Order: sequence, then structure tokens, then C-alpha cells
Amino acid sequence: MGAEADGGFEPATGDGPSEPGPARAASVRTAFDGLLQIRRLANAGHAAPESVPAPWELHRPVRAVALALEAAGLPASAVGLSGRRTAKGYRVAAGSSPGTARVEWPGPPGSGAAYEEEGELTRCAAALREAGWTALLYRGPRGRRFLEVEPPVGGRRPDGR
Repeated sequence: MGAEADGGFEPATGDGPSEPGPARAASVRTAFDGLLQIRRLANAGHAAPESVPAPWELHRPVRAVALALEAAGLPASAVGLSGRRTAKGYRVAAGSSPGTARVEWPGPPGSGAAYEEEGELTRCAAALREAGWTALLYRGPRGRRFLEVEPPVGGRRPDGR
């Protein structure tokens, strides 16, 4: 999360520090507007070009999914300098196959994140579907839920599937 060393924008994946505030919100809006412009150009032959992930997104699904969630106003989890979770929210990581992402709802101990995860992940799934992704809710080890996020059916993936 945060700016890269070269000053580029990095969406909140839930594994960095919390960066709330109006400046962050403005950066997110600018980045998401840029993504929509990329979609318009890359998907010009599609009936609704903004509704389909662009090739750039399919090669960087963690970044693209994190940007879609942050742009939808959903809170990202956060990790402090000690490496411990400091906030509950979404966490985006690589999915089980190329071109996919996994979304979880972690939080610090005692935060109640485990009790909220089904409802909050349902909200995440709705935001991702609106952004053109397919999001499926699963129950993993120890009963914890997560989303597996992939391009829409018929969408392109880096591995050709």
C-alpha cells in the first residue's frame, strides 16, 4: 500500500499501513478513473468497454482487485510496523491460479473480523462484480470464508484459459 519508490500509486492490499484521508481518497479516484480510461481504450470493440477488465488488469489481478475494492470505499485491513494487524478489512493476495486473486477479511485479535467476514465479503463481491470481475465465496480451513476472484466467463486470462 502507498506510493512506490518512484512515486507511483499502489492500491491498498490490506498488508500495509493504514493511509486514510482526503489525499488518499483523491489518489484512489484518479487511479480508478485512469483504469476506466484504459478499459475504454483496450476494450473498444466491446459493447460496454468499462465493464470488462483490461489486459493490464488480467496480468496484475491483485493490484486491479485491490483498486476496485478501495475505489468502492471498502476498508482495507492494515499491518503495523510490528507486523501485526492493526485494522480489519479486506486483504487481497494472489489466487489459486494465474490471473486470479483471493480476498479475505482479517483483523486484529478481538476485532470481530471473523464474525463479520461473510457479510463484508458479500459486499466485496458485489463491488467486484460491478467492476467486471467474477467473485465466488468459499469456506476454507477452520471455516474462514474468502473470495476467489477471476475474470468474467469468456474473459481473457494470462494463461489463455
